[in-house]
Amino acid sequence: MTPQIARVALPVPLDKQFDYLIKPEARPVIGGRVRVPFGRQQLVGIVMAITDKSDFPLNQLKAISSVLDHQPLWQPPLFGLLTWASSYYQYPLGDTLANAMPTLLRKGREASPASLKMWQITETGRDQSITSLKRAPRQVQVLNTLRNGKSSHESLLADEVSTATLKTLSDKGWIQAIEEKPASTDWLRDFAVTEEKPRLNEEQALAVATVNASPEFGCYLLEGVTGSGKTEVYLNLLEPVLAAGKQALILVPEIGLTPQTINRFRRRFNVPLETVHSGLNDTERLSAWLAGRDNQAGIIIGTRSALFTPFSNLGIIIVDEEHDGSYKQQDSLRYHARDLAVMRASRENIPVVLGSATPALESLHNAKTGKYHHLTLTRRAGNAQQARHGVLDVKGLYLEAGLSAPLIARMRKHLDAGNQVMLFLNRRGYSPAIICHECGWLAECKRCDAYYTFHQQSGELRCHHCATQRPVMPQCGNCGSTQLNAVGVGTEQLEQQLATLFPEYKTVRIDRDSTRRKGSLESYLEAIRNNEYQILIGTQMLAKGHHFPDVTLVALIDVDSALFCNDFRASERLAQLFVQVAGRAGRASKPGEVILQTHHPEHALLQALLHKGYDEFAVSALDERKQAFLPPYTYMTLFRAEANNSEHVEQFLQQVRGIFESSPVYNHETPVLGPNPAPLSRRAGRYRWQLLVQAPNRKTLQQLLAIAKPAIQLLPLARKVRWSIDVEPQDLT
Repeated sequence: MTPQIARVALPVPLDKQFDYLIKPEARPVIGGRVRVPFGRQQLVGIVMAITDKSDFPLNQLKAISSVLDHQPLWQPPLFGLLTWASSYYQYPLGDTLANAMPTLLRKGREASPASLKMWQITETGRDQSITSLKRAPRQVQVLNTLRNGKSSHESLLADEVSTATLKTLSDKGWIQAIEEKPASTDWLRDFAVTEEKPRLNEEQALAVATVNASPEFGCYLLEGVTGSGKTEVYLNLLEPVLAAGKQALILVPEIGLTPQTINRFRRRFNVPLETVHSGLNDTERLSAWLAGRDNQAGIIIGTRSALFTPFSNLGIIIVDEEHDGSYKQQDSLRYHARDLAVMRASRENIPVVLGSATPALESLHNAKTGKYHHLTLTRRAGNAQQARHGVLDVKGLYLEAGLSAPLIARMRKHLDAGNQVMLFLNRRGYSPAIICHECGWLAECKRCDAYYTFHQQSGELRCHHCATQRPVMPQCGNCGSTQLNAVGVGTEQLEQQLATLFPEYKTVRIDRDSTRRKGSLESYLEAIRNNEYQILIGTQMLAKGHHFPDVTLVALIDVDSALFCNDFRASERLAQLFVQVAGRAGRASKPGEVILQTHHPEHALLQALLHKGYDEFAVSALDERKQAFLPPYTYMTLFRAEANNSEHVEQFLQQVRGIFESSPVYNHETPVLGPNPAPLSRRAGRYRWQLLVQAPNRKTLQQLLAIAKPAIQLLPLARKVRWSIDVEPQDLT
C-alpha cells in the first residue's frame, strides 16, 4: 500500500509547505490542524493537501504527531479567501492561516466549546438535615440550590458562594462536580424585533430596498452625511437576514466605537451577539469564534480581525466607516479588511455594504466606474440641521494653549447656553517637544529621528514611535541650563488651560492615555451623554461614531500640520477628519457650529471643504490623482527594509530594484521609485529605507511580485536586514 503524505502549511516565515507521513490510525482532513515535529519543536499546522508523492525520499519524512481536527476549521469560501490573501499580500501561507486562528487554536486547543463545570447534590447530601448546619449559612444555601437541580460553578460564585465552601461540601461527599458541554441554542426560534422602529425617510427606504432586492453578491457603497441614519439602515438590512436564520458580520474600525453600536443592535434584536476585538482574552476570542462557526451567534460585531471569523450561514457583511485607516493591518499579514470583506462577500455570494460619510477615494472611484452600487443619504435624520462651518484665522493672535480669544469667546457663549463643546486635537501628552531656552537644544529620542513628547501627569518624556520612556531631565543636555520650555500643545496642556479659563465647567479628556483602564472609555461616554462634562477634549478616538445631542460647538484646534505633509493621502485624511469631527455638532434639534483654527484660511483644501463639501473635494482630488499616476489609477507595493547598518539597507534595496528592472514584465508603465530613506529614517535604533513599485493594474503588479520575490529571498543581504512587502500601502511613513 502506497504511504499517504500530508502537505502541511506551518507558521514559519517561509513560502513553502512541508510533507509529513500519515499514520494509518490517524487520518487528517484538508483544512484541519495537525501537530507535527519541526526541528526540535512541535508545531501546529494546517493540512493543505493529501497526496502519495513527495519531492523527498519517504525514509526522510517524519510522521504527523497527532491529528487535532476531524473537520476543516473553515468552510471552503473562507479557506479559499485565506489562501488567496496569502498570495495577494505576499505573506507566507502558514503564517496567514495562523493569523486567522484564535491564539488557543494556534496552541492546539480543541476547536469546540469548553466544558462547563457543574455541581450536583449527592444522595448523602440530600439526606443531610439543614438544622445541623445553622452555623454554615452558605453551605445551607448551596444544598438548597442544588436540591432544585444542577448549577454551574460560575452561577454559584455569582451568588456570593466561595470556592472554599464548595470544596468543604465536596470533601464531605455532599456535592460533586461534573463536566458538561454547553447546550446548543436555536436563536431563530425566538427571533423578534424588540423595539419600535423609527420611520425611514425616502433615501433610507430606497437604500434598504435596493440591497434587499437581491440576496446574492453585490457591493453597495452607502454614502451618508454624518447623522443621516446609516446605523438605522444597517438595522433594517439585518432584519430580513436574521429572520431567514442567516448570520451577519459587522466590522467597525475601532473598539472605542463598539459599545454604542453593540447596544443599538442588542436593543433591536433578541439574537445572541458576540464581539471580536483586541480587548478580549484568549478564551473570550475562541468563544466568539466558535459561536460564529456553530451558529450560536446571530450577529458578530468586531474590528478588522473579525473578518476571519467562520460562520455557519453568513447572510450579509457591513463595513462601517469603510474609509478608516485602521482597517489596514500595518504588520505581519498587511491586508485591508475592507477589500477582503468585498472579496469574502463575493466568494460567499452575499451582499456587502460599505458605509461612510466620507468614502475612501478608491471606493468612490469604484462606485463611479460601476463596480459598486452607489447609495446616498443627503439629509440628517430627524430634525437635525447641518452645522455652520467657519474658519478662524489665528495669524497674529495670542494663543493660550492653542486657543485664540475669538474661539474662547465662542466657547463661553455655547457653554452659558447650557450646551457642550468639543475640542479636537490629535496630539497626546502635554507638548510634542522640550527645548532649551538658552541654546535651542531639543530633547531627542536616542533611538529614533524624533523628539520626545512631554507627558506632565506622569512626569515623563515618551517617544511615540519606539515607546521609550525616561524621566524629565532637570537641565539641558547640551549647555546644562535649567531653562527648559515645553513647545507646542498636547491634550494634557489643553485640559489644564481649560480648567483655568472655565473653572465653573467640568472638562474630560479622551485619548489613549486617559482610557487605558478597561471600561474607562464606556464610563466617560456615558457621563458625557448624561451632561456630567461640558467641555470634551479628544483625539481621533472622540472624532467619529458617537452621538452627543448636547454638543453644539466643535473646534479643530490645529489643522495646519495636516495641510503640509509628504504623504499624498494627507489631504484626503484631513477632509475625512474634518467632516467626521464636524458631524459631532448639532446632531439633535440644536443648531451646531464648527470652527477650524488655522494660519492658512485661504488654503484650497479648506475652501473646497467649507464651501463645496466632501463630494466636490473628492472629484478634484481624484482628478489630481489621475494626473499624478497615483491610486486608484495605479497600484502600489512598498518595500520596507531596516537594519542597524544603513549601508546594508540601501544596498539591499538597490539589488531589489535591479531584480525588478530585469523582470520581463518591467516597462515604462511599471516604474520603480527609490530606494530612499523613509520619512522617519531611524526608529528604535534601526535605519529605515523604502522602495516603491507601481503598476497600471493588479494583474501586472502581482506578476512583477511573483517573479521578483523568489529572487529577492536568495539575496545574501536578505538575511542581514529586516524587510517586508506592503501591497497597496495606506501609510508611506
